[in-house]
Amino acid sequence: QVQLVESGGGLVQAGGSLRLSCAASGRIFSINDMGWYRQAPGKQRELVAGISSGGHTNYADYVKGRFTISRDNAKNTVYLQMNSLKPEDTAVYYCNADLMDIATRLWSDYWGQGTQVTVSS
Repeated sequence: QVQLVESGGGLVQAGGSLRLSCAASGRIFSINDMGWYRQAPGKQRELVAGISSGGHTNYADYVKGRFTISRDNAKNTVYLQMNSLKPEDTAVYYCNADLMDIATRLWSDYWGQGTQVTVSS
């Protein structure tokens, strides 16, 4: 069984910073792309940032220059450093990983349970 567990969300004032972490554990053979998505109330889930196994990154335009995604392959962990936060960044943030289960040897998408980020004005 594979699990993705996020941490680091919370309440912060506008202009502040938060660092999200997501650790993948369980029967993992290999991890390809990892990423962070977010979903605000009444809106669809959207990609915030992604990172390949080789470290190539991509960002949504609205977070470029403010957010940084990184990963530690030895720990199967992905991070999202969020700076200069704005009230419109308020959402539930979800971790995503494209990984291969040891038992099935199949690539599948896995999601974390989500962590709330609230930015007050």
